[in-house]
Amino acid sequence: MLERVPLLEKDLADYADVAGPEAVERICALAEPLRGARILHLNATAYGGGVAELLATHVPLLRSVGIEAEWQVIHGSDEFFTVTKAVHNALQGADVEWTSDMQRTYLEKVLDNALLLEGTYDFIVVHDPQPVALLTFLHDTAVDTPDMRWIWRCHIDLTDANPEVWEFFRPHVERYDASVWTMPEFVPSSLEMERVVQAPPCIDPLSVKNLDLPAPFVTEICKQYGVDTRRPFVCQVSRFDPWKDPVGVIEAFRVIREKVPDAQLVLAGSMATDDPEGFRVWEQTEEARAGDKDIHLLSNIQQVGNVQINAFQRAADVVLQKSIREGFGLTVSEGLWKGRPVIGGRAGGIALQVRDGLDGYLVDSVEECAHRTIELLEDPATADTMGANGREHVRKNFISTRELEDWLRLFTELQP
Repeated sequence: MLERVPLLEKDLADYADVAGPEAVERICALAEPLRGARILHLNATAYGGGVAELLATHVPLLRSVGIEAEWQVIHGSDEFFTVTKAVHNALQGADVEWTSDMQRTYLEKVLDNALLLEGTYDFIVVHDPQPVALLTFLHDTAVDTPDMRWIWRCHIDLTDANPEVWEFFRPHVERYDASVWTMPEFVPSSLEMERVVQAPPCIDPLSVKNLDLPAPFVTEICKQYGVDTRRPFVCQVSRFDPWKDPVGVIEAFRVIREKVPDAQLVLAGSMATDDPEGFRVWEQTEEARAGDKDIHLLSNIQQVGNVQINAFQRAADVVLQKSIREGFGLTVSEGLWKGRPVIGGRAGGIALQVRDGLDGYLVDSVEECAHRTIELLEDPATADTMGANGREHVRKNFISTRELEDWLRLFTELQP
């Protein structure tokens, strides 16, 4: 069988103070007709990256409202994940050679996983390209019952997808009863599906990464990693991925330091188990850092987890997310939720979260990123105002109760 992910319990009622009691009441009403439904979420990894973070909250909240929800992950291999990482890059616009050997590696491993799927469900939600071909292998089998509904959730930006790779995946996607996307712009025009839904992801305001932390505790954590909170400090939190442009962040930081000589930079993130490219990007970033003691390169390898990330984001004067391509970028909402202004690349879902000039700035280059960061470091009052604006923007639009409502509505609409 596939690997079942163990989860902590969460109680929807605990979110009333943040989301408002009306939101909790709406969710309970939406969930009532679905009570007892069996829902399975499937993805490629239980740790590292935004999808795993989303499911760690979403599945327990589904259980909290009376739904029998599970989260399972597919089995992979180094060869399989090397192929799926190339697929990820190609679908975001990279020029990737898509060979018959790569296709065979992909399909053989997905077939192996299809044979391991057990049980019956009312809804199966499959996340991203890694497991998308499962339905092709399970169609009209005992697992795929007539009343079962399949949903594909695409978390990546396909606005400039490699045509050859997308055409390989498109027939698999079109077997699904619905697909869910972060933005309508991400949906390829060639996709032929009756039900295409827009539903941006959200952060969990009650998770360890986003809970309020006492200021002395934040200062102490930063000190443990060599970061002096009395000096100007900017950070970017993300996987070590070329689309997140960590080397570009370092280039911007060097421009920043010409104006703000005592500035510090933290680049922090986790290594996802389905991303073999991460260590190569880490090495490139380490090379770009060139031993600079004020550029802190950190990951779970240095025991940096959710508490440490929370502290870094709270302590930062400015939070960066200088992505070149971005599905959504949960770290943008995380930074805003902590009352910090965010400077983000004008890419994908970042533009949904950062209202340019109100919560922070959208930028298109290293130079613009540096210029806007210098502005905010030199004007802390404006930075604080932008951060406060951003926190309310996130409260209204990007916390997990809103995402839960979206999914409950879709499940209701798809019921046979």
